[in-house]
Amino acid sequence: MKLPILGQEPQASELILGIDLGTTHSLVAVFQHGESRVLGGDDGNNLIPSVVSFPEDGAPVIGSAAVERMQLDPLRTIYSAKRLIGRSVEDIEREIATLPYKVVHSEKRDMAVIDLGDRVITPQEVSAHILRACRDRAAKQLKLDADSLKKVVITVPAYFDDAQRQATRRSAALAGLEVMRIVSEPTAAALAYGLNKKENCKVVVFDLGGGTFDVSVLELHDDVFRVIATAGDTHLGGDDFDRAIMMHCAAEIREQSGVDVLAAPSARAALRMISENVKKQLSSNEEAEFVYHDANAGIAYRRMIDWRTFQNWIIPHVQRTLDHCVNALHDAKQTPDSIDEIILVGGSTRVPFVKAAVAQLFNRPANDNINPEEVVARGAAIQAGILGGEVKNALLLDVTPLSLGIGTAEGTVSKIINRNSAIPVQAKEGFTTYVDGQTAVKFTIVQGERELVKDNRTLGEFELRGIPPMAAGLPQIGVRFHLDANGMLNVFAKEEKSGVGASISIEPKHGLTDTEVESMLADAWQNAEQDLETRRVIDLHSQRKNVLRAVHKHQKMAEENLGKEQWQELHKATLAAEDIADSTDAKAIKNCVDDLENASIALAELLMNDVANNAVKNQKVSDLNS
Repeated sequence: MKLPILGQEPQASELILGIDLGTTHSLVAVFQHGESRVLGGDDGNNLIPSVVSFPEDGAPVIGSAAVERMQLDPLRTIYSAKRLIGRSVEDIEREIATLPYKVVHSEKRDMAVIDLGDRVITPQEVSAHILRACRDRAAKQLKLDADSLKKVVITVPAYFDDAQRQATRRSAALAGLEVMRIVSEPTAAALAYGLNKKENCKVVVFDLGGGTFDVSVLELHDDVFRVIATAGDTHLGGDDFDRAIMMHCAAEIREQSGVDVLAAPSARAALRMISENVKKQLSSNEEAEFVYHDANAGIAYRRMIDWRTFQNWIIPHVQRTLDHCVNALHDAKQTPDSIDEIILVGGSTRVPFVKAAVAQLFNRPANDNINPEEVVARGAAIQAGILGGEVKNALLLDVTPLSLGIGTAEGTVSKIINRNSAIPVQAKEGFTTYVDGQTAVKFTIVQGERELVKDNRTLGEFELRGIPPMAAGLPQIGVRFHLDANGMLNVFAKEEKSGVGASISIEPKHGLTDTEVESMLADAWQNAEQDLETRRVIDLHSQRKNVLRAVHKHQKMAEENLGKEQWQELHKATLAAEDIADSTDAKAIKNCVDDLENASIALAELLMNDVANNAVKNQKVSDLNS
């Protein structure tokens, strides 16, 4: 079997780069001489910080040099742009309070953009600079002309939807790169571990990066990888661990000095860097010191943080990862004991508490033999080797994370491709008219798991015109969905009796159009007012149901073990979440879900005491890392 690819097949002499475009760091790798390798910089560091600084009087600065400018120019130094792609200001309302740079709502588009003061930039532009830096590093290390390196394989979180994948492709186009394949990060990790060389097995890939979390269940059979289930959160990762440290210490500083340090952009940037460093120290030490000084504000703050305190601060986030693991296993019809191997991916899996919690859930240690920060990039390079013909006998079958369907006249959704369907895939369904003499039919393509169109994400619309006038119900309209190997969707509709047809290639509501990409390329990044189409808000009701399901499942434990005030708060939040079931107000739903999650933290701690805390009982950090 040949692996389906998009575009022309590369020539043998063409080198395809594998790029892990990460939230915190990015890496570039190549497959040469029968193996994959990550390309390092002149300083020997393989990681390229996913940070871009935009000086007022100079060219953009990328990577480590940009990190050095974070405190010097916090309003124009952008990090974690990957978490902004496809989100509105309301989606990230609470997080914006901790960002030093200014995130605003675009007047022309329903998404968050970054205001530099003299101009506005999109997250896609930031990512494009990082991708170009990856290509430039490869050109320098391989001693090649950068213009000769145009073909890339880029990895994305498994839970990135069609729109986010499109945005990634747009970023690559802005960087002058051609995306040969978009690969889910867990699938790339499985390739890097050489699982295609093993006998048939089932594997769980636990991928906790800086800003995103994915868990995927893969099945290997006769050299074919098949992702049979995936779950995750595109807004959960090590950044949240940093933010937990930052928020607790900022609150103490405010109590001691009366100064709200989060109000100043430079202070926010400094606190974030200190918090990240403390987190890293606590991955190998029993305690770390948080030190923040600001002579002008009269602040001299020092605090020792032990690893168990840090553990308690991040319990809600770790619990969310475990919940997603359980959901993925359920969808795959597997149990923890039926899994042959668990692979850890992402820098945030270095946190000992995360390792222990995963090991406790699956009743065995997870595999982190390959550097978790490099494993995805290596897998991307192997996929590049497959496309280039250097790697034989390996086929990747990824899945679509959310269902795709057509909105009906009644406002319900007819699902055509179900979530967790292996891609590439195509499916067809028949429709008809509902009014006598109807000569045109409007199709709304939606994505999501809710039963009503209004509760899902609308991806696009098109019309089938020229249908011969007939009585309602007589026209036979076939609608075919084709989802290619990159997760890109094409929809075709045809009236069978007359042969009249129409089609659409889905463009995300928040993506850049081809015209805008060409304009931005020609204008050398100066055109920051591209007309991006709007997109609907993310389906928050699914999140509400998931939290409610978890709370109801452990309701008896909560009622018996929580304090009176904690139980009343949880019960009140649960009733509110149930009462809002029919709401279409995204802000109200999000606030309700946030309230429910906050109220359930105490319950999560109880559950984690039964699961993860038992795994680290009477042990030290050094024991867990051994």
